[in-house]
Amino acid sequence: MNAVEKQMLAEPKNYKYLFSVSIILCILFIWSLSTVELRQLDSSGLIIASNIILGILNPDLELLFNFTSSGVAYLLIETIAIAFLGTIIGSILAIPLAFLSASNIVPAPISSVTKILLIMIRTVPAIVYGLMFIRVTGPGPFAGVLTMSLTSIGMLSKLYADTVEDLDTSVLESMSSIGCTTFEKIRFGIIPQLFAMFLSIMIYRFDMNLRDAAVLGLVGAGGIGAPLIFAMNSYRWQEVGSILIGLVVLILLVEIISNKLRTRLVRG
Repeated sequence: MNAVEKQMLAEPKNYKYLFSVSIILCILFIWSLSTVELRQLDSSGLIIASNIILGILNPDLELLFNFTSSGVAYLLIETIAIAFLGTIIGSILAIPLAFLSASNIVPAPISSVTKILLIMIRTVPAIVYGLMFIRVTGPGPFAGVLTMSLTSIGMLSKLYADTVEDLDTSVLESMSSIGCTTFEKIRFGIIPQLFAMFLSIMIYRFDMNLRDAAVLGLVGAGGIGAPLIFAMNSYRWQEVGSILIGLVVLILLVEIISNKLRTRLVRG
């Protein structure tokens, strides 16, 4: 008997623990099934479901390849613009908040207060921010940009702060020992360590904002979401299929490009 087999046999047998966990999971699964109701599923619902699938499989090609302001391409570009501008604004505003919430940079009381503020910002869903900004600015892309900016601040500040807290302070101590100024410490000691990670996090957030921007259109905050919900409410499933195909292709392209960029940045 080799050493691996001896080690496996020597491991404690936690049968009671595994049995208890399995029972709890089964109870939770059965309890969750109680929320599933099939009584309202009738023949009309099945017909609508089949129409949705047929509409997606047979999209409106004229709408899909229409390059006017009412076409899918224009709406996708508007969605990208909302997500991009919101990410840029949120990324810039998140930097000072990240340093204020980093426990190794500022005193503990300031860090704690800033972290609580960021938690409050992250708690509110993006669609709620969208509804509030629409009341302030009216429906349109500008409300979407403001929503993307605010929701980006909460997440980016937290991820930025985690990066700042992992900062290698020995480099700064070495620079202090040779008489470097504060500006030189920031320029040559801090920025090179943070720039690549900050940019990688920002690209990741843009990927998320692109999906959120499409959803925000459902409440009138610009982008492709509004035409999507109008087409669904009017049962124009071929138009729904065209919009969904364009949205899926866009997100796949952005996903591939962003993953490559983030990998290059992280690996240097």
